[in-house]
Amino acid sequence: MFGRVKPEEWKDYKWQLRNRIRDPLKIADYFNLSKEEREWVLRVSKIYTFGVTPYYLSLSDPRDPEDPIRKQILPSPEEIDPHIQRYGEENPFNEEREIKGLTHRYRDRVLMVVTTACATYCRHCMRKRIFKEGERAFTKEEIDRMIEYIESHKDIRDVLISGGDPLILDNERIEYILKRLRSIKHVDIIRFGTRLPVLLPQRFYDKQLLKILEKYGPVWVNTHFNHPKEVTEESEEAVFNLLKHGVPVNNQTVLLKGINDDGNIMLELFRKLLRIRVKPQYLFHCDPVKGVMHFRTTIDKGLEIIDFLRGKISGMGIPTYAVDLPGGKGKVPLLPKYAEKIEGNIYSFKGIDGSEVVYIVGEVKKDAVAEF
Repeated sequence: MFGRVKPEEWKDYKWQLRNRIRDPLKIADYFNLSKEEREWVLRVSKIYTFGVTPYYLSLSDPRDPEDPIRKQILPSPEEIDPHIQRYGEENPFNEEREIKGLTHRYRDRVLMVVTTACATYCRHCMRKRIFKEGERAFTKEEIDRMIEYIESHKDIRDVLISGGDPLILDNERIEYILKRLRSIKHVDIIRFGTRLPVLLPQRFYDKQLLKILEKYGPVWVNTHFNHPKEVTEESEEAVFNLLKHGVPVNNQTVLLKGINDDGNIMLELFRKLLRIRVKPQYLFHCDPVKGVMHFRTTIDKGLEIIDFLRGKISGMGIPTYAVDLPGGKGKVPLLPKYAEKIEGNIYSFKGIDGSEVVYIVGEVKKDAVAEF
């Protein structure tokens, strides 16, 4: 598939981007697909574009139809099956409003979409609608309109830069955005929503980019590891380089049917993330997006996984399980039921071994202490 690649080429993010596999027939050859499977890949790719970096493709097992990387890469007929996708929506969270690329859902923070391009087009993408727009960076004028809006709304303290993948942009454009945002006094935090530590970790071998991120800090990276196979030496090096330049890294896993909807897989993933100094922040229930519905599983499955993790990994390794509500109504955290009120201050709790523990909680009145 890749031919003879020099080590210095493999570690060069520009080489990785230049050599992305965009031809569906090449990926069909790599996975040795049947004639019928090839026809489906071609058909789906005409609706939802396809692309993958050599690095991320190399993490997959071409002989295993159930490989979790393959399922995130390979176009599937389920993406356009009307019976499966009938309840999905193109834009369930009402992201695009009066200013192109800008979403102001929460009072203190905004989302800026600055490109439609990605290093790899994940089949479960919550912005799958932009696959149809082709690859483009937002113009300087479009970015300026978003920033002017942020300047005029002094309640905004937190800006999330996303896409596509914003860090696929060139360093000059990234610095332009950061410099403009950092000049706004009421903006405290700047975050990048990027999957490049997973799909293109070589991007964070670029010293110029790292210096830019450090210069305009505090800058945070929210990334997107979904499976233990994605935690590699390359991704560890990428995370370490970010941390050395003062950029914390949080992870937002998506619960995906047939990929990570298993307690042991999640436990392994979160242990590996802690080992490379990445905080598991969220476990998101898969969004109701058209083209993605076949990846959705049940709320009960998500709660079961969170319950499974309890007592097996430290609290900092257990993410918040959350559902993002349609219509831009925000995220709702979910927890298994661990406590039940019996009466007054008496509660029944579930211990880590599943046992029932009943005891009194809450305020102890002074006269009650005296009587005792």
